[in-house]
Amino acid sequence: MSTQTDPESELIPRPEPTPDALRAALAVVAPGRLDEMQTMKDEAFAKAVEWQSLSPVQSWILIWAKEIEIARRPDLSTRCAQARGSLEHEDPAVAWEALRELSAVVGEAMKAVRE
Repeated sequence: MSTQTDPESELIPRPEPTPDALRAALAVVAPGRLDEMQTMKDEAFAKAVEWQSLSPVQSWILIWAKEIEIARRPDLSTRCAQARGSLEHEDPAVAWEALRELSAVVGEAMKAVRE
């Protein structure tokens, strides 16, 4: 699938990849996840200091940019929810297809946030 979406179908515009912009976006599209985001941010910054590297912070930004990309786009959000709902299906073929679809959703979101 293409990462080109109809801007009118997006809940919010794609945020800039900065901690403040990502937090503001998450507060709109998935406010129930703000504590999770903050916990992960605290861990990333602690690792950055410990490792003397920005890679944990860069990873945190990419993870949350991806999560917000999925949440802000109803097409991806719906596909993600449907796939997650079938991951533990008793039919292995259904579960495998759900895993494939979830991987495709994540791949599409990652491609979009890296553009």
